[in-house]
Amino acid sequence: MSAFAERLDVRRRLRFARSWPTRIALLILSAVGAVAFLGPFFAPHSPSELAGQAFAQPSSAFPLGTDYLGEDVLSRVLWGGRSVIVFAALATGLAYLAGGSIGLFTGFSRGLADNLLMRSMDVLLAFPPILFLLLLATGAGPSVTVLILGIAIVQVPSVARIIRTATLDVAHRGYVEAALARGDSTFAILRREILPNIGGTVAADAGPRFTISILLVAAVNFLGLGLAPPAADWAIMISENRTAITIQPWAVVVPALLIAVLTISLNVVADGVARAQGRSIDIGGLRR
Repeated sequence: MSAFAERLDVRRRLRFARSWPTRIALLILSAVGAVAFLGPFFAPHSPSELAGQAFAQPSSAFPLGTDYLGEDVLSRVLWGGRSVIVFAALATGLAYLAGGSIGLFTGFSRGLADNLLMRSMDVLLAFPPILFLLLLATGAGPSVTVLILGIAIVQVPSVARIIRTATLDVAHRGYVEAALARGDSTFAILRREILPNIGGTVAADAGPRFTISILLVAAVNFLGLGLAPPAADWAIMISENRTAITIQPWAVVVPALLIAVLTISLNVVADGVARAQGRSIDIGGLRR
């Protein structure tokens, strides 16, 4: 069978959108994405503007009240989602760039390099992600760069394992053997013959991987090791206002709810993609 014949057709790629749960999740995900990226254009105030008294209750002037400094909660909510999504996307992309390269190389070449690299991945995989991020932030200092690189690093081992397994599955196929017989370079074979045929596995894994990145970004920002106040961020809002949740709950509940809705809807969509591909997902040793 040719490499072209093994590639996923358009109908199979779109099959995941046929189920109602996936459609609803897509709509919710689109709505949250619109709030995150279009919200700043509709925010009534600057996210750092002291617009009123601290912990003011919802009113016509402040539909969601104010936070601990007197900043408009609605404005900070509309400004605060972009950082969560963008940082998670950058971290996930870097994880796939590094982990995917390792997985492709080890799955195709095997041998001593395969053993050395994968054992190194196992060592990294043994570290709890949050503990690793805490140690990294303590040593290098809290910053956005450390946040993104740290989250990418903790995801590299599991990405490498998944890509390696998928590569091993197609590396013995006839079209790969034919490319080897033609004398094609390793890079050409990986790019033209193997990578297109593991796209289904990557697509099924990308959603849960992105969800993990979002949760890690939120956790690190909540702990004050990523973005620093007065930056508008949903996780920072939760951390700043949690002590007064009984006085002004909206400053905590709304950003927490948006993070929860974002991750749940993304997970449902990813599950629909995985089911359409007829695949299970293995992340950190857990199969989905």
